[in-house]
This record gives sequence, C-alpha cells and structure tokens, in this order.
Amino acid sequence: MAGLYFEEFTVGQMFEHELTKTVTESDNMLFSTMTLNPQPLHIDRHFAENSEWGQPLVNSMFTLGLIIGISVGDTTLGTTIGNLGMNEVKFPAPVFQGDSIHVTTEVIGLRASKSKPDRGIVTFLHRGFNQNNILVASCTRLAMMRRRPS
Repeated sequence: MAGLYFEEFTVGQMFEHELTKTVTESDNMLFSTMTLNPQPLHIDRHFAENSEWGQPLVNSMFTLGLIIGISVGDTTLGTTIGNLGMNEVKFPAPVFQGDSIHVTTEVIGLRASKSKPDRGIVTFLHRGFNQNNILVASCTRLAMMRRRPS
C-alpha cells in the first residue's frame, strides 16, 4: 500500500500533495443533495448571485472532505485503522466552482498506543489552497495508524 506506517512519520514532516482537483458545479450539487443540505447558497445560482458572494459557494463539508481525501494517497492509504477526530476546522476564504484545490499536510504529533502495541496516533495538519495560493481550509486530524508488522 502507498500509505505510511506509524513509524514512518516524524513530527514536522511535510507533504506537498501532487494531486489537485478543480471543483465543478456537479461536485457541489451532488454533495449538497446527497447530504440533504438544501442551503440555497450552494444549490441555487440565482439566489447566490444576489448574495454577498455573487455566485454559489462550494459546500464547506465538501471542501473539508476534499482536502483530507487528497492527502490519503501519500499518507494513510491502506495503513490507517480509522479517524479519531478532526479539530480546529477553519474556512478562512470561500471556495467557488472552478477553483482548483491543492493541499499540504504536516505531521504535528505522534503518540504510540499504550494499550494496543500494533498502532499509534498521528496528528495531521491539513491545509487546502486555491489556484491563487489562498488558504481556503485547514484542520487537524487524528488518525489511528498501523505500526509496521514485525
């Protein structure tokens, strides 16, 4: 698997993920309707055009999922046991349809499990930027990671 084991992470380690994504109207509409979010700022162009943004906003939960998803191939693919939580989620700038998102991930914490020696907890700081390098989203994520098999 492409993911790293707990022992392969170091505090301060940085990942500049090569995978990027241009967010489409379909992405925003599909995510909003699949999650039963009827917010007209996301799904009604005419309503959104009369808002302070002048256009539809991309659903922030889609943006959060996207920045974490982009990180998976370089960090946790096949080596994670599960997410334990996301903290300090921030959306300092809006994402609009047509924005291209790129992501960095920094390892900000490591803790070996005391009760289960086959795993440890990695704390990631994910940051998502648009095509103009404007920070659009960030969060810390705690992931329970497998240790390398002996």
